[in-house]
Amino acid sequence: MKSFFNFVRGLGFYRGPNRILGGIAGGIARHLGVSPAVVRLIMLILFLIPGIGVGTYLVVWVLTPNSTGGIPLERFLDGYHGRA
Repeated sequence: MKSFFNFVRGLGFYRGPNRILGGIAGGIARHLGVSPAVVRLIMLILFLIPGIGVGTYLVVWVLTPNSTGGIPLERFLDGYHGRA
């Protein structure tokens, strides 16, 4: 699993510090060089499509590193294996 998470970090996409919820829109905006407001508007429209918006957002959030490189799913799995 470490190689997968290292691959994700190598993509160069991180959750942005300019966040309202999880920082995904801010990260996308920074990566694409556009305004976070534009990305948030597009995401809001996608949220109106059943099954696409919220589900996709959650998947992206658990797999996207923050500015320090921490990935929520990786931290969860490390904590889960650390208790066994």
